[in-house]
Parts: sequence; C-alpha cells; structure tokens
Amino acid sequence: MKISDADFKRLVEFMEGRYGINLKQKRVLIEGRLSNTINQRGFKDFTSFIDMIFADRTGTETINLLNKLTTNHTFFMREAEHYQYMKDVVLPYFEKEKKDRRIYLWSAASSSGEEPYTNIMQLLEYFKGRASMWNLSTLATDISQKVLDMAKTAIYSADSMKNLPESWKKTYFTPEANNCFKVSPEVTKRVEFKAFNLMDNIPYKIYPFDLIFCRNVMIYFELEVKIALVNRLYDVLRPGGYLFIGHAESIPRDRTKFEYVKPAIYRKPL
Repeated sequence: MKISDADFKRLVEFMEGRYGINLKQKRVLIEGRLSNTINQRGFKDFTSFIDMIFADRTGTETINLLNKLTTNHTFFMREAEHYQYMKDVVLPYFEKEKKDRRIYLWSAASSSGEEPYTNIMQLLEYFKGRASMWNLSTLATDISQKVLDMAKTAIYSADSMKNLPESWKKTYFTPEANNCFKVSPEVTKRVEFKAFNLMDNIPYKIYPFDLIFCRNVMIYFELEVKIALVNRLYDVLRPGGYLFIGHAESIPRDRTKFEYVKPAIYRKPL
C-alpha cells in the first residue's frame, strides 16, 4: 500500500513534533511496516488510518504506531564492547571512588528489558560475593507501556540469550516452556520500569545516575533534538559518570560538555 505525499507529510510532521523522530527518509519503511496493519484493521488507505490515530484520545494508537515505526530487534549483551569497558574500566573506578556503595544506572530506551537485565547481571558478575554490600539498581524507561509490560514478565527466548556466557544463563535464568527462560529474582528485583518520553524534562533527579545507557534511539532524532536530549542526560549524571550511546550514533563534541572517551562512550567531567 502506497502513502500519498500529503499523508506522508502529516505523519512525518506528527512524529517529529511529538517525539523528535525524523522519518523524512523513511517512506519505504513506513509503507512496509504499516500496510499489513492497515489492511488487517479494515482501513482502505493511509488517510483513514492516520485520521483514526490523530482522533484517538487515549494515546494507545499513537504508541502502537510508534512501536511499529521504531522498534528494532534487541537481545541480551547487545554491543558487547560496552560491557567489556564497563567491566574493565567503569566498575573498578566506581568500586574505588564510591564511598556510598551505591551504583545507579539508567536504561533510557529499555524496550523489552534485555538491556537493563544485562546491566544488572554485569554488576552482579563483577561484584560476585561483594554484591550484598552494595546497592545496585537500574531505572528502565521506555515510551511504550506495552514493551515495558513484556519486560516485567522477564521471560525470553533462548535465541535472545545467545550472546550471554553459559555461566550467566545457568546463574540468572530458570527454564520455562517452549524453550524460553525467566530472569531470576536476584536480577529483576533490582530493575524498576517506568514509562517515559525522552522528549520530556527528566524528573529523575533524587539520585544522580552513575551510568546512562541511551542506545540506538537517537538515530531517529534530528540533530537539535539529539543535542537537547544529550544535555538533559548530562544534567542528571553524576560527575565522573558515563554515557553509553549506540555504535551507529555520535554526539557533536562542540555541542556538549561531555568528554569523549571512545566511540559510543562519553564521560561527565569530575
């Protein structure tokens, strides 16, 4: 099903104005991801489908649209270089410097939960028997309540776990039906899920974050929207804390106070 120029324009403007998401070059993606849904739901064209979305006052249809247009495949231990750097550099630094023995992470686009659960497993693996002496936790946010509800079930396919060490699978998962596995309470109790739109002001300021994961979401944002978000993240990060972004993303170094560490890793100066 093809989308008219007029419908393409109003859909692109809506997504950019509401969520900062740039779909100007994504016409084929829009047609590919929405055509089946439009047919299955009995709409005759993009016009009537978009009219329905704009008329919905519950927000449900907008979130469904967002999920269709931006959701990517995710899995445990995605971009493993981050976890190696976390193990080799970030956590030894925190262990040495943090006298309060609290490490607070934020997974700012957590999707279905694989990232925040991986983060906690990495913390538990690093501290091992010392973990009980530390307050280790992560906030996990996403704009979609649907994917957050999926994450809270903490049940995943074996395929999504293929990048995890075998020892982690044995320690942090229990078998379920249909070749699926459930994340252990030792991990899930340390993750708090909340719905949040990254375009909004960040309300989480009681405890500054030590490490923020904001990966593979800014690829959809216009430059000015991305810079504004990065600066909001800077404000809620502890001095000496780190920001991890996706390896397909970058931050203009002259537009932020962050120190560049290496590709996809930035640090707030002490």
